Amino acid sequence: MKKRDKSTLTPWEKHITQEKGTEPPFQNAYWNHKEKGIYVDIVTGEPLFTSNDKFDSGCGWPSFTKPIKSEKINHHADYSHGMVRTEVTSQSSNNHLGHVFDDGPKEHGGKRYCINSAAIRFVPKKDMVEEGYGDYLDLI
Repeated sequence: MKKRDKSTLTPWEKHITQEKGTEPPFQNAYWNHKEKGIYVDIVTGEPLFTSNDKFDSGCGWPSFTKPIKSEKINHHADYSHGMVRTEVTSQSSNNHLGHVFDDGPKEHGGKRYCINSAAIRFVPKKDMVEEGYGDYLDLI
């Protein structure tokens, strides 16, 4: 697994993950990404989501029905911007990832994990073994 020191984050990655920023919709790396693989924490490399659980929610951000392991995602009440939302952070790095909503596909549990592309890194299926994610191949 490739790890990264937080001090090496770009200003944009730092804004998103450390300052709880939000990318513009439809203007981020993974909102319409369809390749098979996994999405990992940009700092720790911890596997967070799979391409099998990604869906097009129409919101302009990568959306997932569930994390790979629920204990790897922390949930926090977020009252910013005059709304009540549930923020999600990575358990291993405490990076801000995005938010989870209850308007996802009902047949998959009804959740929509709306995640910022700058908070994750995609590992293609073909590279998973080489990068140390071979144990997750059966999820793709």
